[in-house]
This record gives sequence, structure tokens and C-alpha cells, in this order.
Amino acid sequence: MRTDRSTSLADLGLTARGGREAEVTGLAIDSREVREGMLFAALPGSRVHGGEFIQYALRQGAGAVLTDPEGAEIAADVLEGADAALVLSEDPAAALARAAALWYGAQPAVMVAVTGTNGKTSVASFCRQIWQALGHEAVNVGTTGVEGDYTLPLRHTTPDALTLHRALAEAATAGITHAAMEASSHGLDQRRLDGVALSAAGFTNLSQDHLDYHADMRAYFEAKLGLFERVLDEEGVVVANLDDAYGAEIAGRAAARGQEVIGIGRAAEARFRLMAQRFDATGQELRFNWEGAPHMLRLELIGGFQAANVALAAALVIGAGEAPEDVFATLPKLRTVRGRMELAATRDNGAAAYVDFAHTPDAVATAIQALRPHVMGRIVAIVGAGGDRDRGKRPLMGRAAAEHADQVIVTDDNPRSEDPALIRAAVMDGARQGGDATKLTEVADRAEAILRGVDALGPGDALLICGKGHETGQIVGDTTHPFDDAEQASIAVAALEGRA
Repeated sequence: MRTDRSTSLADLGLTARGGREAEVTGLAIDSREVREGMLFAALPGSRVHGGEFIQYALRQGAGAVLTDPEGAEIAADVLEGADAALVLSEDPAAALARAAALWYGAQPAVMVAVTGTNGKTSVASFCRQIWQALGHEAVNVGTTGVEGDYTLPLRHTTPDALTLHRALAEAATAGITHAAMEASSHGLDQRRLDGVALSAAGFTNLSQDHLDYHADMRAYFEAKLGLFERVLDEEGVVVANLDDAYGAEIAGRAAARGQEVIGIGRAAEARFRLMAQRFDATGQELRFNWEGAPHMLRLELIGGFQAANVALAAALVIGAGEAPEDVFATLPKLRTVRGRMELAATRDNGAAAYVDFAHTPDAVATAIQALRPHVMGRIVAIVGAGGDRDRGKRPLMGRAAAEHADQVIVTDDNPRSEDPALIRAAVMDGARQGGDATKLTEVADRAEAILRGVDALGPGDALLICGKGHETGQIVGDTTHPFDDAEQASIAVAALEGRA
């Protein structure tokens, strides 16, 4: 946290109770990080309200407290005699995010954000790659941290407001002029992106995920809507996948507000309309229309869904001010994101092993179906499900794999605090509903599962390892053990081919 300067509450867009003014020396959401004169934000949480920690922040010397009426009630006794200014807000998380934007004071001049269940990381990375090809200093921010011409590790897809605005300010100070962000439903619901100035915002798709957090699919969608109807300025451009019903709704609502909309997909009304694809072992050819004019290009990307991701990224960059023809010229240079339909290893017989982050039923089905046109033989899929997350999707994950793959190996993902055997059993139950039980295998150890999957590959076959993508650890209990699916696939191939 910055403690080398101070600013007034008014300069941070905040008004204290009774009109009291205070000089703030920094912002904190963790009471342990509070130092003399800082503003402590006591936010409502899923398990405990931050108001419980106001007493500790005051002991640390907090000069101001931002919270909601519930937080103030929780800490009423300690606040009564405190010197700290009290800022009350019905939405303290949003107030904090806007204050953080003012406190850190800088961000890349051109910013876009993308939300949806699947494809966010690829779209954000493709935006960054397009900008770089056009000569801009650019980054993408999300699941893989801050990547590009400035790098920084992050713990969450959409980090807390203080971390996010600090990272954006640091990137801007380092010369970054363009940035593409992933906007998670959690981050949007918790107002972490508020205060970010966006030129355009995009929507990929919506399918079941995070129902351990959101009450139902509509609540999940409403969280996503916040990107377009709260964070994006009314002058900003909305880019939506019209092939998804939720995307069509977003486009319709944006058009009704008078915003510019760029639709992508196969729908007749799409400005960036996908017309045809032709697949081969290393990529695909894409024919598309931009505002009615036909174009052809080759993408060195595996998976039919990547065409939609590329279209969305291109439209976001166009919406943020670049010339369409200049953008289209960069698309053949795009390369896959680590852990997203990534070629991890190839056997001597030509069979390939791919790693993908598919961790929802829809993503598993989509990934296998997208790989199919590139594969002459069978597809072997490895699938699992994480612990302490949406339990309802576990059997659906297994069913999706069994319905679309020729052979399925069910294994552990990140069991966390749960019994991994029970998680695998739920996935197996779904898999039995989706296909012939003879093509199903359960292997608890993930490394062994990958070895067996690679060993099963004949000429023309492919292995798709679903679930962890770019991750380099496996969470068992409270411990994260080093584990990289792509590395394990390479080790398995080397061992089986005698290359080790």
C-alpha cells in the first residue's frame, strides 16, 4: 500500500458522516495491513462481515472507515468513541473500487474487458496479441496474471479492487497503453472492476458454473450484466456472441440503451459473421464477413470455438478504435494461450496430447467436439472435477466427456478438502449415463491417468486432458502440490518412447 502521500476523502469521491473531512494515507481491506491514517474498507463477505474487523483497524491507526449500515452496527461500540471518520455506503465495495481508481490515479489509456463462462482468457490474450502486432505496448489481465509487455502474478482472475487498480497503475507507469481484462462473475458481483475506464466490453457465452456462489443461472447472468450496464461507460462499445441466447439478450439491451453493438457469430445480423471453417491437423481456415464484405484467413489454432474467440477479440479491438483491415491482417499471427487447447506432446506414431482448461460440462463437450475435426482417429479424454465447488456439475462433466469422447479416464482434479473418491464417483455416475461403460476407466492418481491416456494413443489418435489447463499445482487439502498437465504429458511420452 502507498503511504508516501495523503489525499482527502472528498478527492476519493467519499463523504464521511456529518460532513467530516479526513486526510487518507492509503487504502486497505485487510485490517492487518492498516497503518496510521489509512482508510479501512469493512466489506460484507460470504462468511463474515468486515465490520467484525473494524476494531482491529482502529487499533492499527485507521483514519477513516468505509462500510455499510450493517458493518457500522456491528462495530457501533468502537466507532462511537473513535477519532476515525466514518463513511457509510449502501454499496461499499463499489465505493472502494472507485476510490481505488482515484487513489492510484492511472491506467492504460485503452482498456477492454471480456466476460462469460468460457473463452475469457483466450479472448483477452488475443486482444493483447493483436495490439502488440499493431505496435502498441499491451497486456492482458486475468487467470494467468498480467501478461505481455509488463508481467505480474495475480491470485484471482479478477483481483480485489485495490490489487487491480494498483496493477493497472503500475502497468501504465511502465508504459503500457493497451490492456484487455477478464471479468469474472465473482469480480463483477463484488464490484472489483468498478472505476475501470473501458472503451469496449465483450461477452463470450454462458453455461453452468459457479452455482456454489450464485443462486441460479439467472443470478449468474445478472452478475455478468454488471460489466455492460454498470462498469462500461454509456459511450462504450458492446461486443456480444449472438449465437448464445444470453449474448443476444445483452446485445438487445445495449441497443435499446443506444450503445454501439458489434455482434459476432453465425447469426445473420452479426457484423463479424462466421461463414465457414475448414480444419486440418495444425489449424483451420476461416471465412468470415465483416459488415457484409467477405474475408479469408488461416488460424494456427486448434478448435472450432477459437474462431468465435478470435472474432470477439478482433471486434473488441475494433470497438476500441483500431481500423478493421489492420486488425484482420494480424489474425494469422495469433497463437494459443497456455493451457487452452495447447499441444503438449506428440508420440512417435503422430498421436498428439492436448491440455485444455475445460472445467465445466459445456466446456468439456465443446473442447472435445472442437478437437474432433482435427483428429483422424479416436479421442481419449481425461476429466475430473474440483472439490469445494459446484457439486451439481460433476456428473454433467462425466456425461459430457462420455457422450463425445471415444475413451474416458476419470481422475482427480483439485479435490481440496473433499474426499476425492466421492468426487470421482459423481463424475463416473454421469459418465455411465453418457456412454458405453466399457470405455470408462477410473484412475485416482492424475499422473498415472495421463500416462495411461498417452499409452492408449494409436496413430491418428489424440488425448485431451481437461480441467487444469495452465495451472502448475494440484490442491489436496490445504496443500498445493506441484503438478503441470502439459509437463506430465511430455514426461509420459518420453517414458513410453524411450526418450528419457
